[in-house]
Amino acid sequence: MPTTKTETTTVTYESFIDENGIPQQRNGSGPVVDLDILPVWQAFKASPDRDDLRNQLLEHYLPVVKVHSERLWHRLPDGVELDDLFSAGCFGMINAICAFDLSRGIKFEAYCVTRVRGAMLDELRHMDWVPRMVRTQATKLYNATNALAALLQRHPTEEELAEHMGLEMPELEKIMATSSGINLISLDKKKWQNSDGNKSMTEMDIVADKRFASPSTRLAKNDVVRLVTKGLSRSERLIMILYYFEEMTMKEIGATLDLSESRVSQMHSSIVHRLRSQLETRRGEFRV
Repeated sequence: MPTTKTETTTVTYESFIDENGIPQQRNGSGPVVDLDILPVWQAFKASPDRDDLRNQLLEHYLPVVKVHSERLWHRLPDGVELDDLFSAGCFGMINAICAFDLSRGIKFEAYCVTRVRGAMLDELRHMDWVPRMVRTQATKLYNATNALAALLQRHPTEEELAEHMGLEMPELEKIMATSSGINLISLDKKKWQNSDGNKSMTEMDIVADKRFASPSTRLAKNDVVRLVTKGLSRSERLIMILYYFEEMTMKEIGATLDLSESRVSQMHSSIVHRLRSQLETRRGEFRV
């Protein structure tokens, strides 16, 4: 039975360590790491399990993590914390320190940037509760809406959007439904912060309480009640207040005032006719 010979290929990399034992960049622009930290690098690569050496290297390169985390943070919404990005960048720096090869001729600061930023972006994706596909579709929908609005000089209809994006109506409606959840806002998000930095206002502090009417609304409602009920008898005032302001039915009003439903309806029609005549003469008072 014939035997087959399996060939194994070994990949070798060119070493860029000079005769003095200093790792140099392949472009000849200097060492791959600063000479003052090179002994720590060499000791760590000789003993990769020593956490104290790894932490010493991490502390040395923390300014690199700080710079790139601040650059990314300034382009993000207010809800993202800088400390979260910095922490993720530190983990990326640790991975870069462990995987870095001094003999490859690549400057460490250039090598670690990809891993640091990648760790930050992974953290942002982990923090984002919206799937990536949904955000992509929402962005396409937003761009298509703006493009059509600029072209038509008005807000486009759903049929026009579907034709512009090359979609069927059910598919467009599904994208619009899933994209609507992206606009959710955290109530703990900071809205304003005063100059002394001691007090901040969140979204929760400025959300309107729909359970209670504003003072101006209450005053306007009281003025309308006084205007409408002026000159009416007690029963007539009760009918108008219960029907229009308490939103009771004719049957419920009749039971409350001990009147029949037909009598309440008759009195209501008479009151409305009389008020229309009275308000017609005062039409000018209601013009803004």
